[in-house]
Amino acid sequence: MPELPEVETVRRTLNTLVAGKTIDHVTVSLPRIIQLPDDHKQFEIELQGHTIEKVERRGKFLRIVMDHLVLVSHLRMEGRYGVYTKDEPVEKHTHVIFHFTDGTELRYKDVRQFGTMHLFKKDEDLQSKPLMHLGLEPLAPEFTAEQFINLMSKRRTMIKPVLLNQKYVVGIGNIYVDEALFRSGIHPEQIANTLTAEQLTRLHEAIVSTLADAVEAGGSSIKSYVNGQGEMGMFQHSLRIYGRKAEPCYECGTLVEKTVVGGRGTHFCPVCQPLPTRQKH
Repeated sequence: MPELPEVETVRRTLNTLVAGKTIDHVTVSLPRIIQLPDDHKQFEIELQGHTIEKVERRGKFLRIVMDHLVLVSHLRMEGRYGVYTKDEPVEKHTHVIFHFTDGTELRYKDVRQFGTMHLFKKDEDLQSKPLMHLGLEPLAPEFTAEQFINLMSKRRTMIKPVLLNQKYVVGIGNIYVDEALFRSGIHPEQIANTLTAEQLTRLHEAIVSTLADAVEAGGSSIKSYVNGQGEMGMFQHSLRIYGRKAEPCYECGTLVEKTVVGGRGTHFCPVCQPLPTRQKH
């Protein structure tokens, strides 16, 4: 599933490709992707004649901001956007096409068909589901160490599931949680409110730096992710812990271990990320 760096990369790419374009009409061939309004035909009609001003992001959601509307889109497992000319063949599993007045098209392709789209009047989306209960944006200026420490100090569960919970911090996802915990030397099973202010400060810095590095590299193409121009991300070549089970740790040489934490496959170094003695079984 695309995480924050991948969605941010798609956002930046689409922003350069579709900002300023006006929608002539829309074709929806898989109605269940359209979550709001209930009728996909209404979705098609409401978008006619609107101009895209910019593409923004909230957590793992794209916000396609128009003159009077906002389209909130979640890519889920394998959703992809691409810009084409109207004469190019439409690929299999293309479920929504935004036809622009200049003869180009924004096409949404989704092999797994799990993606969603919600259409709102401008400025109403952030106060409505699915965006209204999302937590802190880890790449926003207001994501401070103090704010993060205060939030984590109230959580009595393991740190990894807390970081994956979108109600607290948005968009990190499984890959980047493992990477940030490794960079900060914290075991994924340590209880969040037992972490010291120093540890949480390190973790805050690791989250920000890991995500920033991943965005700079265009995200991670672990399975099928590509950006809006069909290009793969490159951060998978810089992963220091994720996907490295039984390989030597880059820091100490100990073999990387893999376990399941909160239902998610989790990679860690038992030496660099020790679990406090009082938590060991």
